[in-house]
Amino acid sequence: MTSTGKTLLIEIPWIDPMEAAARLAARPRLAFLDSAMPHATLGRWSYVAADPVGVFRVEDGRARWNGAALDEAPLPALRRLLADHRHEPVDGGPPFQGGAVGAFAYEAGRLFERLPRTAPAGAMPQVDLPFYDTLLALDGVERRAFVVAPHAAAAAGLREKLKAEPARPAPLPAFAWRDSRSRHAYEAEVARVIRYIRDGDIFQANLSHRFAATPETAPDPVAVYRALRRANPAPFAALLVDGERFIASSSPERFLKVTGREVETRPIKGTTRRTPYPREDFARAQLLSESEKDRAENVMIVDLLRNDLSRVCEPGSVAVPVLCGVESYASVHHLTSVVTGRLRQGRDALDLLAATFPGGSITGAPKIRAMEIIAELEGLDRGIYCGSIGWIGFDGAADLNIAIRTLAYDGREISVGAGGGITLLSDPAAEYEETLVKAERLLAAFAPAAAADDAA
Repeated sequence: MTSTGKTLLIEIPWIDPMEAAARLAARPRLAFLDSAMPHATLGRWSYVAADPVGVFRVEDGRARWNGAALDEAPLPALRRLLADHRHEPVDGGPPFQGGAVGAFAYEAGRLFERLPRTAPAGAMPQVDLPFYDTLLALDGVERRAFVVAPHAAAAAGLREKLKAEPARPAPLPAFAWRDSRSRHAYEAEVARVIRYIRDGDIFQANLSHRFAATPETAPDPVAVYRALRRANPAPFAALLVDGERFIASSSPERFLKVTGREVETRPIKGTTRRTPYPREDFARAQLLSESEKDRAENVMIVDLLRNDLSRVCEPGSVAVPVLCGVESYASVHHLTSVVTGRLRQGRDALDLLAATFPGGSITGAPKIRAMEIIAELEGLDRGIYCGSIGWIGFDGAADLNIAIRTLAYDGREISVGAGGGITLLSDPAAEYEETLVKAERLLAAFAPAAAADDAA
């Protein structure tokens, strides 16, 4: 199928993004990309869609379309399918006007590099990308809402669906979290990474552990996401629902943005807990900004990403407009850099993805050796944690996050990962504490007291 029609863009009265997602929650494959932290650029656009026109998946390296195996390799197949469904975007309209919305598991890295498998395959496919040609685009800065559709009937259909009563919030269960690693085991693994660094294997590696709980009944995805959003609003947040299974993310980190041929990535390395006392909070941000260990870690990842982008960008176009800037979120300050580039002629967002996935901020450097060490020490598939969530448009534009601060429910277990970059300057006890800082707000959102408040 090839479609080259002109996309329709119809403005409708403003509707809150969370409200719109709740109204479509009963539809198949709800996809909600939520700029939940107001920001003029990073937190401007949110998108809500359901009822996809088809689903592209990659399982064990094999591409599938609507469940049927394809003869093509995954990326050429995805490129062809996106082109087959292309509609001409409206000039000046929302950045995303139809395309694939979904997730790349961390294990999608095996599509691009030869990596060891040290754990049984997890439940998540390597790539899961429903295609949507009809969606709601919401500008949170100007509070304007638009229906994007390939034709008038599809636009009318979405407007009708938005009249549905929003899903009634289900009681939020309290999760009894268990850690995949004891403090002692994690600190011993940090020490092992430091030995690898001293031996010259790597410069750094991002080591993680996982918290999981097994609820008695399947949790309501909208209720879970509401609680997550309230506890930890973030600019690259998302809720993706597939039957009982769902992914709920409150990521602060952009992995890749492609606009035309312009590329941006925003690696985060360096985290400190915030405090409600302004003077102390400012001091903590200042300490983070001046931290030798955190700056070294951040600069190493910036170098890795400059190298990755250079594989597909024009020579001389890769730049670092922000190096080690401090960004502040609900519970933490982050040290964030910005790396930009311009794609070479003939290269596209999928070439960029292949050159950079998974993001260097959640692997380490050199990337492949760091990933081998991570696989050896962690011994678990990461699944969506440290993968990526976002959209790839029919027109070739893209915006994808790094899937950190992210919950996944696979129909049996709900889990969330937390980790940090280990360098020669790392202290094992401090590294373990940093992972708790990153996870505590997510875990606390589902503690018994929080669940009771939510149900009240």
